[in-house]
Amino acid sequence: MALRPAPLWLPVMVAVSLLRGSCLGASSHSLKYFYTAVSEPSQGQPHFVTVGYVDDQIFSYYDSNSRREKPRVSWMEKLGKEDPQYWDRNTQRSHGDEEIFRENLETLRSRYNQSEGLHTWQKMYGCELRTDRSKGGFWQYGYEGRTFLTFDKETLTWVAPEPQAQITQRKWDTFPAMNQGYKAYLEEICIEWLEKYLSYGNETLLRTEPPVVTVSSRTEVEDGMETHVCRVHGFYPREIDASWMRDGEVWLQDTFHGFLAPNTDGTYHYWISIRVDPKERGRYRCRVEHDGLQDPLDLELEEPTDSKSNLSLIIIGCVVAALVVVGVIAGIAGFLVFFKKHQDGYKEASTSDKGSSSSDQGSNQTV
Repeated sequence: MALRPAPLWLPVMVAVSLLRGSCLGASSHSLKYFYTAVSEPSQGQPHFVTVGYVDDQIFSYYDSNSRREKPRVSWMEKLGKEDPQYWDRNTQRSHGDEEIFRENLETLRSRYNQSEGLHTWQKMYGCELRTDRSKGGFWQYGYEGRTFLTFDKETLTWVAPEPQAQITQRKWDTFPAMNQGYKAYLEEICIEWLEKYLSYGNETLLRTEPPVVTVSSRTEVEDGMETHVCRVHGFYPREIDASWMRDGEVWLQDTFHGFLAPNTDGTYHYWISIRVDPKERGRYRCRVEHDGLQDPLDLELEEPTDSKSNLSLIIIGCVVAALVVVGVIAGIAGFLVFFKKHQDGYKEASTSDKGSSSSDQGSNQTV
């Protein structure tokens, strides 16, 4: 049965998911690459886009219109001076990726027995370095906005969720040396480049800015219950813990979480709300923990004053956050780059931050 192309709203939902996912909790750093190829893009949009992220910051970009890998942050200029061939080398690899992505789109369209039209082939991979120095890594492919293949670096095999993907799974798993290359990249080379990028962008990526926390409230006309909103604004890094406490314990009932989103200055904002009985207002606190705070911050709930103005603030906050997410998507030519492709030459991997496998098996990247 043929798959339908992913709906156009999918990039927005994925963006919200990425902003909310892996944003709360212990501080960590990540290097991620996202690639997307579209068979019939809208007029003016590129057929192929790649984006590189350090943490949540875009540092490199390539598309099939410009056909040139370019820096997106000022701190990458230092790398360009130290390694003058860096951008040329990555541009050539992106050219190769673009051709392979075109071929794979055509192969998969035929495999799924689909007609011509809008189809997407995507890839995402990256690594994470956590505060305790433990490491994480992932490598995935997607077709039509759905998972196609996922690499299991513990078993050195590919996981395929459907028959069409199992054809590629069997093909790629016949090259164990290549799969070992994926694992080595995720656990070693990717981490080395992440640390290098953090050193280049340390003034931006390793800074700490404490949150500004405020609590506002309003009384519900219908039932007399109170809604309290705890806003956390202007903090960096993005990892933060914010929760409602009742009698000193975390309280999840009647709690609603907003999503964590970036501000225009590179900091973040987040909010949580709760409904309480006015008689029990004194039992609740908003607790915030962040690297920029020496100790957890606890704020008491106050009696509602102006419900209309508070409600407006809630609405404005949600709209601004949504616009920021959409703006990020528009900034990368209309698609969220959800998956990324690996390159040639595992033997050359130490000269590149991008994933590589054994050069004599590069043709295995076709599906």
